[in-house]
Amino acid sequence: MRGAIQKSAMLLFCCAVMSAAASAQNFAAESLDSPAEGNPVVGPLVQGFNGHLYGISSYGSSGIANIGGSSNCGTTGCGAVFEVSPTGRLSALYLFCSLPNCADGQDPQAGLILGADGNFYGTTLQGGANGVVNGYGYSGGSVFKLSPSGKLTTIHSFCSQMNLYGVCLDGALPYGLVQSSDGNIYGTTSQGGTANQGLNCYAPDGAQYGCGTVFKITPTGKLTTIYNFCPELNGDGVCPDGEDPQATLVQGGDGNFYGTTFAGGANVCSGTGCGTIFKITPSGTLTTIYNFCPDQLPCTDGFEPGMLVRATNGNLYGLTLHGGPQGGGSVFEVTSSGKFNTLYGFCSVANGGPCPDGSSPASLMQATDGNFYGTTVEGGANCLTDGSYGCGTIFQMTSAGAITNLHSFCQTNCYDGTYPSATLAQGTNGAFYGLAAFEGADKSCTNGCGTIFQLSMGLGPFVEASPNFGTAGRVISILGNNLTGATSVTFNGTPATFTVVSSTLIKAHVPTGATTGTVQVITPNGTLSSNVPFQILP
Repeated sequence: MRGAIQKSAMLLFCCAVMSAAASAQNFAAESLDSPAEGNPVVGPLVQGFNGHLYGISSYGSSGIANIGGSSNCGTTGCGAVFEVSPTGRLSALYLFCSLPNCADGQDPQAGLILGADGNFYGTTLQGGANGVVNGYGYSGGSVFKLSPSGKLTTIHSFCSQMNLYGVCLDGALPYGLVQSSDGNIYGTTSQGGTANQGLNCYAPDGAQYGCGTVFKITPTGKLTTIYNFCPELNGDGVCPDGEDPQATLVQGGDGNFYGTTFAGGANVCSGTGCGTIFKITPSGTLTTIYNFCPDQLPCTDGFEPGMLVRATNGNLYGLTLHGGPQGGGSVFEVTSSGKFNTLYGFCSVANGGPCPDGSSPASLMQATDGNFYGTTVEGGANCLTDGSYGCGTIFQMTSAGAITNLHSFCQTNCYDGTYPSATLAQGTNGAFYGLAAFEGADKSCTNGCGTIFQLSMGLGPFVEASPNFGTAGRVISILGNNLTGATSVTFNGTPATFTVVSSTLIKAHVPTGATTGTVQVITPNGTLSSNVPFQILP
């Protein structure tokens, strides 16, 4: 199979007792040092300054954390941050709910980001310092900072205030983060906000939750809500500006942010909106640039959109979980002005399948070869004993929308895993890394413990600047592999002064007179270029 997952590099992510495992797939693993259960549902993995990969398991660490006795963690644990060395050694860096009443957070549902200061930032969907919200057994969630050594600092706990309806005024249930060129961190909460006076907003149990927010937070924890979704309902009882934003924002070349709402919008699907694509300025002016399902069901353009990707051509690419030309979700391209084009429609396993190309796309990213790579959580060539559902796929897509299936999950007793919902990450060695939430060689968890996998497409190594923006004189970290002995660092051709810190890290000063463009590092093994242009700030 073309692009097959490299068996020697596959890692088992265990949720009970992890031990070295040998099988036909040549898995290797290290213990989390706990009788923990923790499937790696979210992503992507992120590469640190030391060349290690860092990731999140949404649940895990039962019997170690959860000392506050929160009922939300149950027997599956509250989540963890883990670290994987280049040799495949896996260890737990932090176990959530280590403080009473889960004041440090629980149930993280988005991947980490590497901040400009070298720390990791992330969110927990629940937990935090403000206790249980609404009496419904969940908390508002938190934003945290985590040092490379594993010291966690909660920089904001949501739901510090509630209105008369029990809605968290500063938001609740945060998802992914992005650090902007202004140094601040931006994100969304899927619930809460001040605009939602008594509106249900995607709450099937009738509880008052609020419709979501967009927020800005400094690395020290000062939070500002820049937008509150759903100031009013339209004639169909739906939020015309969208509701329930769950996907991480992406910053465009114009300095604005782009995102999606899972529901809401101008069109109605099954009693709620079909979702939107929006643009928002750093100061909080929101413009809806696309409303899904303008032709009503079956929504050939898709509905319930997920993440967006800013491509090298300046346009945005994204996916929908449902709908599309074949009903199983879609991949689309949209311009900043809202010109929309469906590139590919996946087959629907719900309509009987099988769907060898995959179904229900979960993630998308653009690699250094210009192609897009993603995963579907259903479909594929395996797991078809019932004649319909598959176990998920990895696919490659050209910018024109041509799809190639690279891997179908659940080969050889599902030792490669199933349900690959997390976004792929490309390491500076050129390989892809991802997470499959279930199955794997260890079957002690319910539905299996999941895997961390590597996919090689023969792409060459590169360097990555962190942050990817800066003014003249600022010290920038450059991540890579085999950097020892580097003799030159340039910013779009302008030489920079630099220090080689380790084989995976260079510290460089942005040179005076440099312009926006590629960072290049000359090493004894050749010249390495950055994966995206470095932005020179005024």
